[in-house]
Amino acid sequence: MFDEATLCGACVDLIRRASTDVPQDVESALRQAAKRETPGSPAAMALAAILDNVALARDQSTPVCQDTGVPIFLVQYPVCCSTRRLRTCIESAVVEATRRAYLRPNAVDPLSNENSANNLGHGFPTICFEEVDGDQLAIDLLLKGGGSENVGTQYALPCSALGATRDLEGVRRVVLDAVVQAQGQGCAPGILGITIGGDRGTGYVHAKRQFMRPLDDVHPVRELAELERSLLNECNELGIGPMGFGGRTTVLSVKIGVLHRVPASYFVTVAYMCWALRRARLVLDVDRSCPAGSDRPVD
Repeated sequence: MFDEATLCGACVDLIRRASTDVPQDVESALRQAAKRETPGSPAAMALAAILDNVALARDQSTPVCQDTGVPIFLVQYPVCCSTRRLRTCIESAVVEATRRAYLRPNAVDPLSNENSANNLGHGFPTICFEEVDGDQLAIDLLLKGGGSENVGTQYALPCSALGATRDLEGVRRVVLDAVVQAQGQGCAPGILGITIGGDRGTGYVHAKRQFMRPLDDVHPVRELAELERSLLNECNELGIGPMGFGGRTTVLSVKIGVLHRVPASYFVTVAYMCWALRRARLVLDVDRSCPAGSDRPVD
């Protein structure tokens, strides 16, 4: 089993790391984007401000963005762990992280419009559990802001308005449409997490899981690797640019996942993440309840 106090403290630090910093691959992509923009242009100035913000947040251990969003925890646990105890520890850590201002109080009751003030509520935070072999507990955290969430979308193919049929060319067409519709509203340059297939619910869940992949990885399926690469290039040819100011970088990365579908449905789900892709990972040895350390994303 695990020591609850140790796990709670480790989860508070996990939230701190996710909220106050961006992963190295994300910062590297932002720096490469800044080099591509014309010096003195609105796009170049926007990216410079973003990078300054990242450095300040890291140095002062303050949130990278004031909208800390919905905390999404992906928990892989060994058979000996109790998911009820894990949930209690994670929720306690969320409350403490909110008290320390690593998280902004974001859980609002849609009926009363009252804020819980501690980031706990019905379905808030999101916690997904998966039992795995071995004796290590791995917790991946993604902070999903509201601005980028608002421009996520889902298409049912065929889509006659876009000439999108039930194939990868149809997928390409609707993804480009999603980026055009978003413009700069999702705090571009963004990251796209895409699911081909599934149902309406699983499509969004799987699309968000794509944000846990390193930005520079290559999909093992050749056709999808080619589609990711071509969509990245085409999105950046749209000229929308950072924050919608125009420029060469509208999207930092495109990640595609696939789920089996029923014959009647062919959904393409596009989850949009702002430039502040805030993710972090915690690995604990359940026997010793001490950090084992790893940056490997969830499968």
